[in-house]
Amino acid sequence: MSWAESAPATLENEHVTLRPIGEEDREDLHAIALDPHIWRYFVSRVDTTEDYHAFFDAALADQAAGRRVVFRVTDRHTGRAAGSMSYGNMAEADLRLEIGWSWLGRDFRGKGVNRWAKYLLLQHAFEALDAERVEFKTDVLNEQARHGLRNIGAVEEGTLRSYNFMPGGRRRDAVFYSVLRAEWPGVRELLRSGHRPAEQTAQ
Repeated sequence: MSWAESAPATLENEHVTLRPIGEEDREDLHAIALDPHIWRYFVSRVDTTEDYHAFFDAALADQAAGRRVVFRVTDRHTGRAAGSMSYGNMAEADLRLEIGWSWLGRDFRGKGVNRWAKYLLLQHAFEALDAERVEFKTDVLNEQARHGLRNIGAVEEGTLRSYNFMPGGRRRDAVFYSVLRAEWPGVRELLRSGHRPAEQTAQ
């Protein structure tokens, strides 16, 4: 089965459920999306309801075109929409994909939702899709995201300078992280235990 068929799956454990978004998720996600903190380092800006609907429409279009699998994240302890994460840049021939476009509402940050959602996405990538490499990238200025990636066991690989434009015209330096298939068993145990890893940098 191709990644186009098997990547858009419903993933769940006792903490979170992830499933591909649909039109029915528009209002639930809207209710938590208009928080400026979410978009500070995002490659698109959501300041108004009109911005949000354009953002959501783009996510639906990317998913329909096979460019991304956009997941709604539901916190199972409250039953509420917590945010969204995606698979993208899926290079099946090279067994490589990216996890990104990640955002969570204010009530769900620092509560373990990110860790368990990333756990499910990594598990599906390595154990169902048979990926060899899962990568992440973020703004070099986004210390919170960088800290979160280190906490899930991703290895920092380096920074690509002047990588892309950001809203407002700033050029972003993008720092890359990855988890490889050989590293997944250790990362899996790390995520299950909730312990923080030692600092890792690719050599």
